Amino acid sequence: MLVEPVPLVVAPKRPLLAWVLLCTMALVWGSSFILIKRSLGAFPPEQVAAGRIFFAFLFFVPFQAYQIRQPDIRLSIRTQWPYLIAVGLTGFLIPAYLFAIAGAHINSSLSGALNSLSPLFTLLIGATFFGNRVPMRQTLGILLGLAGSILLVFFSATGEFSVNIYALLVVLATICYGTNTNLIGRYIRHMPALVSTAWIFFFIGLMALGLLLPTDVWARAADPHNTVSLVALATLGILASGMMSILFNRVIQLTSPLFGASVTYLIPIVALLWGLFDGEHIFAVQYLGMGICLLGIYLTNKS
Repeated sequence: MLVEPVPLVVAPKRPLLAWVLLCTMALVWGSSFILIKRSLGAFPPEQVAAGRIFFAFLFFVPFQAYQIRQPDIRLSIRTQWPYLIAVGLTGFLIPAYLFAIAGAHINSSLSGALNSLSPLFTLLIGATFFGNRVPMRQTLGILLGLAGSILLVFFSATGEFSVNIYALLVVLATICYGTNTNLIGRYIRHMPALVSTAWIFFFIGLMALGLLLPTDVWARAADPHNTVSLVALATLGILASGMMSILFNRVIQLTSPLFGASVTYLIPIVALLWGLFDGEHIFAVQYLGMGICLLGIYLTNKS
């Protein structure tokens, strides 16, 4: 039987801190697509997906070892474990596979641009299944962000209208993210960010290990020719999946699920800048898309 969390006293909102954390997440998560690309140089998509989750799991082991000694944390885990698993699947494990498979077929900047759909699905899923109210200003901001992301999606690779069928996998991942964000806001928002994130990765980390055991990932990791890809995969897991997840949960605690999801408006900008650094061209329509996205994020979060 699922137990509703007991509401705690809500701390005063700190919008400046929330914006700092938001920009930090955008920088790291915007770089994750190039890390996926580098990881795929030595590991197949399924190993990249499970591997990043497993590295994040290893990062959290010391925290888990300390937290499990605390009676209140043990009680919280016993009552909230179904929600922790649901958040882990929708926010990390399933999207990791979808992004890894898509990353083998589409460029990293396109994946980053498509990620901007997450706030739209956060809004729609929140209104449809969680009974969230959506003020008109937020609706306008979301629609502007979506319009900007569409420009980035369809012009991100060549400056011409085109799309790859594998982009639909990224869209499916953003639906997972929209579900995940609402689950966090409804069911585990009251838990300290470090506690909830550590135990999310405990559950899905064990799943990832089970998926890795029958593969040749260990031999690939031991091959010195694959060092760059292994470092990219470890960085992807520890920094992007692990540490930034703590920040994401904290941002939702400080603000709202919709504000947390708006990080995906900034991710395409970072991803496209990485593409520029990697030799890709950025066209005028892409700069227009970035500007529209920033206007959307402003309207979405304006009080």
